[in-house]
Amino acid sequence: MVNEFEIKKQICDIGKRIYDRNMVAANDGNISVKLNDNEYLCTPTGVSKGFMTPEFICKVDAQGNVIQANKGFKPSSEIKMHMRVYAKRPDVGAVVHAHPTFATSFAIAGIPLTQPIMPEAVIALGCVPIAEYGTPSTMEIPDNVEKYLPYYDAVLLESHGALTWSTDLLAAYHKMESVEFYAELLYKSRMLGGPKEFDQKTIEKLYEIRRQMGLPGKHPADLCQNKGTTNCHNCGGACKTTGSINSDPKSASPEVVAEITRKVMEQLGL
Repeated sequence: MVNEFEIKKQICDIGKRIYDRNMVAANDGNISVKLNDNEYLCTPTGVSKGFMTPEFICKVDAQGNVIQANKGFKPSSEIKMHMRVYAKRPDVGAVVHAHPTFATSFAIAGIPLTQPIMPEAVIALGCVPIAEYGTPSTMEIPDNVEKYLPYYDAVLLESHGALTWSTDLLAAYHKMESVEFYAELLYKSRMLGGPKEFDQKTIEKLYEIRRQMGLPGKHPADLCQNKGTTNCHNCGGACKTTGSINSDPKSASPEVVAEITRKVMEQLGL
């Protein structure tokens, strides 16, 4: 088992990576790692993630209360957001929050990353939704992120940045890299006249590859919050009904109910 000091060194290494890759500026961003159900390591507030050393790293409990912190350091003010992820996703071992420039530009513009334009993004990420804006360091952000946690491993934070989580720190960081690379390619392809999207058949093949690979985490293949658009590959771009993951099923129209019933019966061969 890796000891705490080695994990602290890894947090510093990942902090330097996100700083060197222009995913954060100045003292932005935060990182955390789960040690057990009531102990977590996290980056401190008010320091550059590119210049940390192990003694900077703090330890908190499941409520974000300080267990250990060296003099002059205290946990990130965004630790509440991390703790909400751990509380709702027991499979998660690490969380990364950053402000990668392309992904954050989409978050500021209010545009989720939903277009199926490359195999790796469809397989590893699915769609990346936007969690509604919340005031930093308050409970607004964790409250707004919570409803996405059962279905996604990455979200954009409206007018703020991006948040990714996974089984361990390296995997959570790689999710952040993937989100930013996806956003950059989507932005540049739009500058060239618009990306060519995969059709539903191609997307289903990619979903099957994901299943065969047995990748950990959640994948939004069976959930679409962007219904009514053609730019969502959660359902292979076949969304035709209205509604979202927050919709009250009691308020669904008869047409929506009929369409859902028809699709379920088709799947059952009835």
